[in-house]
Amino acid sequence: MQRQKIIVGNWKMNGNLAFIDTITSELNNVVFTKNVTVVLCPSFIYLSALSTKISNKNIKLGSQNISEHSSGAYTGETSADMLNEMSVKYVIIGHSERRCIFGETDNQIAEKVKRALANGLTPILCIGESEPERDQQKTETVLSQQLQPVIDKIGIEKFKDVVVAYEPVWAIGTGKTASPEMAQQTHQFIRQFLANNNAEIAEGVSLLYGGSVNAANSKELFAQTDIDGGLIGGASLKVDEFKIICSTAQGS
Repeated sequence: MQRQKIIVGNWKMNGNLAFIDTITSELNNVVFTKNVTVVLCPSFIYLSALSTKISNKNIKLGSQNISEHSSGAYTGETSADMLNEMSVKYVIIGHSERRCIFGETDNQIAEKVKRALANGLTPILCIGESEPERDQQKTETVLSQQLQPVIDKIGIEKFKDVVVAYEPVWAIGTGKTASPEMAQQTHQFIRQFLANNNAEIAEGVSLLYGGSVNAANSKELFAQTDIDGGLIGGASLKVDEFKIICSTAQGS
């Protein structure tokens, strides 16, 4: 089975209108192979501006978050209906910064995945361990605890419409990167964990690596059997480097 190769650019709280003009002018003319999807995730305030600039059919608009609620008195939140009106196709859910800084729980994240799927959005479910947890050999335990509530909430069959991004917290924005072998071992565990529930579904899920991916290390990372692309942070703000990463995905 040929899984979709996905490169997600998570701009976090960065970028502006000028950057949108620059990156779309560079990426819109790139010819991607059919099985490569590039997802650009700006801050909410720039979703509309970016949506009008994307003309390449392989480039999709993504959101950095979503509310688990459909509407109501939730100041500062953004609903699935609002994202759909902005032509959003993907949504990052459970990023480590949302878990660590904003206190999002595994159950809340599961609700967000359910809400996204119910509204035709593709969740990019982020999971990952901290450095102390890895040092204590708790990586597999932590990942299992993060995945299981989502499986319980939506059912394993729904994972055919879910993307999973493994982002070791200790490697995000630190310059540290898991070795390709280490990353593959963890991705293999994730796929096997899903396969314990449904092997066919697990084989089709795109698994992304997110942890200081850059132009220099992307080729070797994406060459691993169970790594189907990347969740890119800092390097997604460097247009030339991001283009190289996207091109690497085409050759993997």
